[in-house]
Amino acid sequence: MKPSRPLFLIALVVVITVITWAVMRSAYVSLPPLPWTAVPTLLLLALGEGFTGLNVLRRIRRKPDRGRGRDANRKSAPKPLDPMAVARLAALGKASAHAAAVIAGVFAGFAASLVASLDKPTPRHDFFVSGGTFLAAVVLVGAAFFLEYACRVPKDPDEERRDHGVSRA
Repeated sequence: MKPSRPLFLIALVVVITVITWAVMRSAYVSLPPLPWTAVPTLLLLALGEGFTGLNVLRRIRRKPDRGRGRDANRKSAPKPLDPMAVARLAALGKASAHAAAVIAGVFAGFAASLVASLDKPTPRHDFFVSGGTFLAAVVLVGAAFFLEYACRVPKDPDEERRDHGVSRA
């Protein structure tokens, strides 16, 4: 499995936006008002994936955790992760990034189709809901991209020195 490419995700958003905009120009009249519940749902998913990404990054890089309570001065090494769990989390990050990019495209196209009728209350409400959902989906794309990044195996110190041009003496 190859990592997600940001350019592909952006292209996915743009293509889905154009398709949705074209469909919504004629089909908006027959749709019910948009519910606002997608915004907090996407933001909670982004929060969960961001927190998981931080935890995975810390555990893969073996960064010590600061103790709590009376052992606050002692630092303990985190438990290693099961490789299969890391692979599943990487797949979750990739799938979430692609799904959130599609969602962002749908709601960006929805908002773009409503720009001309902001003087009416229902289209104005739907415009703001779709704009908020678009922004929440973009946040989820970022969190999923970070989770996918956090699942990468760190480079060896020797390999990292070679990449940065530092010679071994």
